[in-house]
Amino acid sequence: MASPRPAVAGEKTGSAPLTFGQRVALFFISWLGYLAVQVIGPTLRWDVSIEDGGPPAERFHGIYVFWHRCIFPATYWYRGRGIAVMTSSSFDGEYIARLIERFGFLAVRGSSSRGGVRALLGMHKVIEQGHTVAFTIDGPRGPRYLAKPGPVLLARNTGVPIYCFHIALEKAWVLKSWDGFMIPKPFSRALLKVGDLISVPREIRSETLQEFHAQMQATLDRIRLAAEAQMMADTGRNA
Repeated sequence: MASPRPAVAGEKTGSAPLTFGQRVALFFISWLGYLAVQVIGPTLRWDVSIEDGGPPAERFHGIYVFWHRCIFPATYWYRGRGIAVMTSSSFDGEYIARLIERFGFLAVRGSSSRGGVRALLGMHKVIEQGHTVAFTIDGPRGPRYLAKPGPVLLARNTGVPIYCFHIALEKAWVLKSWDGFMIPKPFSRALLKVGDLISVPREIRSETLQEFHAQMQATLDRIRLAAEAQMMADTGRNA
């Protein structure tokens, strides 16, 4: 039996067809988002901080995980690398998919709440094709800063490691959304903090996966707090 192919952006995997109003809104939202990233992204001043066991920030094959609120700066930093990103089968997921595809990402449809099994199979397939993949790990609807377990299962099944990162911003507009979505202000400093690699052995039993899930959650929490503390300290020194 043939393996299911990844559900990519533009397909509606079990969702209702978009209304005319939604299609119009998607057009404007995705293009406004694209223009915002194109205009603001080149003005950002980047610093990179990597933990001792972390991979290079530029090239890595595996599974990226990061918090949903960092989508804007992460889209600019990781643009043009053919990274496959899981996006939800929802209106929000659709405009995010359209936005990131314009920056050279591949959108794989599904989420932890809708189409999750199909999406993980799709992510598995693109890893085997040589792509790096990425998850907004507390998406699509939160709770904020609570990591979903899918990447741990995918890491065990594919043999590739998990790479956690966080981006702290010196100055940003923070939306009143569930994730506290960040839009960096022009010419802001951006600090990319990369955590230790997490490798999940293929031979471990399902009940042991929780330990690696906890390790992933702890790494994400640690690097977020460290990045934000460092940015706050640097900003205070430069004030």
